[in-house]
Amino acid sequence: MPTITTAAVKAYLYDMFVPKVGNRPKNPIKLLRGLNHQQRITFAAAFMAWMVDAVDFFTVSLSATEVAAAFGKDVSDVTSAITATLMLRPIGALIFGILADRYGRRIPLMIDLALFTVIEIATGFSNSLTTFIALRAVFGICMGGEWGLGNALAMETLPHDSRGIFSGILQEGYAAGYLVAALIYYAAIPHLGWRALYWFSIIPAIIALILVYFVPETDVWRQNRAYATTNRKHLYQLTLEMLKKHWLRCIYAILLMAGFNFMSHGSQDLYPTFLKVQLGYSASQATVATVVMNIGAIIGGLLIGYLSEYYGRRTMIIWSCALGLCFLPLWMLPTSYTPLVIGAFFIQFCVQGAWGVIPVHLAELSPPGFRSTFPGLAYQLGNLISASAAQIEAVAGEQHKLPNGKPDYARVQMILLGVVFGFVIVLTMIGSEERGKDFMKADDQELNDTENMKDISATLDGQDSMEEGMGSKSPDSNPLSSHL
Repeated sequence: MPTITTAAVKAYLYDMFVPKVGNRPKNPIKLLRGLNHQQRITFAAAFMAWMVDAVDFFTVSLSATEVAAAFGKDVSDVTSAITATLMLRPIGALIFGILADRYGRRIPLMIDLALFTVIEIATGFSNSLTTFIALRAVFGICMGGEWGLGNALAMETLPHDSRGIFSGILQEGYAAGYLVAALIYYAAIPHLGWRALYWFSIIPAIIALILVYFVPETDVWRQNRAYATTNRKHLYQLTLEMLKKHWLRCIYAILLMAGFNFMSHGSQDLYPTFLKVQLGYSASQATVATVVMNIGAIIGGLLIGYLSEYYGRRTMIIWSCALGLCFLPLWMLPTSYTPLVIGAFFIQFCVQGAWGVIPVHLAELSPPGFRSTFPGLAYQLGNLISASAAQIEAVAGEQHKLPNGKPDYARVQMILLGVVFGFVIVLTMIGSEERGKDFMKADDQELNDTENMKDISATLDGQDSMEEGMGSKSPDSNPLSSHL
């Protein structure tokens, strides 16, 4: 048990909040322009794939009111499709993560994007809410697979000192997808109906699929795959070794992602419904507010991701959540349009600012050989835990009516998000980070250390057997030694 002293606390805080000497912020423009051709196309493909995820996901939250009216159901019935999507994402993360860590990132990602296209077209032809929910559940499997694939592809390719800013850009593919979905909604719903929203959403998926086709495999994956092949390691053997050494890190990552996903879905999924149902704003006004809040999300992700390279991953997550707590009243309490939109801008600046750190943070925490499966599965298991966020808010809001008889979505969202901000702050403070980790060197060292320890253990076992055969005992054969 470490001793907690004043000096230790000061050193901890100094390490978190003060950049190291020689690690002052670099010109972000130079970082953005510093990629070679392969790095540019790889990152563009990863960004587009994640944006496709978001476009297809947010079509439901944006059109929940229209879909409910079309099938004669309540909004809370339609938001169960969001729950189904989130609950099945871990299955996709496991399936596609295993495929990516064993066979490479490129082909599984192309398969994933092709499935996106088919499911979105089919969703637009749904003739009942049951069919609609079933298709969104299958979509959840595909959505669960994408993030780990794209994140591994990008983070293993980017230069070390550029990871922070590109992590923010990559994660804000999610906000950009929300923005694109909102624009499609604005253009399609008034003229063509809610079904066209799903049909038009395949366009980004096709573009992403074309980009991924031209992406090569990463050197980090090739190295780790060569290790597994050379040492004749099966997947289950590598998995057991990883869990034996990193089980606590796996649990921590899942809990952290549960908090982050509650933070994200709790602040986004029901927001258009809150504006339209509780406050009575039009679909056009809800769309404008959605666009503004996603601009805030994109700016937050870029800035916080960039600063995390110098001030630390944990530090910037904590500051983002603390600032988010301050903006909660402005986010939900006003009834006039302009203050509401300003509050939405700053809440998403904070929420997605913290999220901008996550792609690189999880990639750096990942055990070798699992840089697709570990982040993706942790992310999606966290999603599973938070899968009911939108439905909790919808049901609780409908049960707690305002004096005018409308659902009180505002109070429910404020309480949920306030609790989640606090949870993420505490969990982040007790966690660790491996900022600036060289993936190839670190992976090579850990894998070789594992093999060396096995060789040493085998040698010692052989010596023990030899000494027992000679009638002597080794110094470590004392039964008490196991307790020392």
